[in-house]
Amino acid sequence: MTSFLMSFFSSVGLAARRLALVLLAFAVSATGGGAQATASLVVSSDPELRAMAAELLPDLAARAGMELREPVRLESRSRDELVDYLRWKIDEELPEEEAMARRDAYALLGLLPSDLDLRQMLLELYTEQVAGFYEPDSTALFVMDDQDPDDVHALLMHELVHAVQDQNVDLDALTDPDRGNDRSAAAQAAIEGQATLVMLEYATEQMTGMSVDLGQVPDFGARIRPALQAMNTQFPALARAPRVIRETLLFPYIEGAGFVQRLWADGQRLDPFGDALPLSTEQILRPMAAPPVDVEISVSRGKVVLDDVLGRLELGVLMEDVLGVRGGGTGAAGVGGPAEAWDGDRFALVEGPDGRRGLLWAVVWESTEARARFVQAVEAALGDFGGEVAVELRAVDGRAVTLLRIGPSEVVGVDAADVSVSLSPMR
Repeated sequence: MTSFLMSFFSSVGLAARRLALVLLAFAVSATGGGAQATASLVVSSDPELRAMAAELLPDLAARAGMELREPVRLESRSRDELVDYLRWKIDEELPEEEAMARRDAYALLGLLPSDLDLRQMLLELYTEQVAGFYEPDSTALFVMDDQDPDDVHALLMHELVHAVQDQNVDLDALTDPDRGNDRSAAAQAAIEGQATLVMLEYATEQMTGMSVDLGQVPDFGARIRPALQAMNTQFPALARAPRVIRETLLFPYIEGAGFVQRLWADGQRLDPFGDALPLSTEQILRPMAAPPVDVEISVSRGKVVLDDVLGRLELGVLMEDVLGVRGGGTGAAGVGGPAEAWDGDRFALVEGPDGRRGLLWAVVWESTEARARFVQAVEAALGDFGGEVAVELRAVDGRAVTLLRIGPSEVVGVDAADVSVSLSPMR
């Protein structure tokens, strides 16, 4: 779920003008105009947009520690054009069959309603949230034409950073769903975290007239998290969305900003896309965490219609919302919680000859004790999954593993020989 939502949400952007307004309130409590630039930095048919962006770009690029290699394309679009684009993008990125497969997999895990129209919900979410977006495929930045200049200025502070990022790293490659749900989500958090932090630092200096280094602000994540989490209730479509969707959409901004701020803390402003690029959402939450292992599942019956990694972020949501285990989430509440014992996972959605579907989900734990606690929680919440659940304990390469079979036994099997699980180092 995360890999699709985040890679698509990166293209359309989380209403950066609204995000900026939330963060600007923090900027005042945390504590001259931008550098002049020639209009040649921006290509646009709108002279006002061109001048506004050209003034911002050099400062934003410098704060991000990235080179502005070529002019940025910037244009305005109508709200109707946005909706048309969103429909086209959803059709391209999430065809109906894949949407149903992802819905079915997460419904079996107890994370989504089994009758959810995922594509329609996403269209409503994006239409509500989007004020502008950077589109990596066309290397162009678009803003909605129904906004006042102050809102556009706030939006550009965030989205122009994405344009600079894309001139230095391949954003599409970093968030490619083929990299796996959790890994692409971690990269997305690095992308949005850097853009959010650069935007916030620039805005703080503009408001206070003082030089600011957000890398030196103590408890940064704890200070901005409540303001950003308040967005859950400020927008109707977002408030109605299942928690796993809400967490997925806000995670890169909330936790990503904290991750990048820690990279800035020593004054060197380490590049989040170099050696520090996170390989899992666990490394966003716990920077010193080791990379997870790659997990593969092979089945001898049925047809695998979808396989992916749930990941640390979504495991935390499952632990709290499905299993009722506290301490599974993000932020301070998740520190030292049971989800931190996650060392990797993979699920496979399997379809039987009669069209019925079931889920196989293998999770690697850091110890047999952590595995036992998870199994105990699962057995106490069997009725909260989307199908009948069977739990199997395995040792794979000396690691403690659980294999959950969720759904009809005729589909997911009952014999150990039906399913093989293998582990390998993440590359």
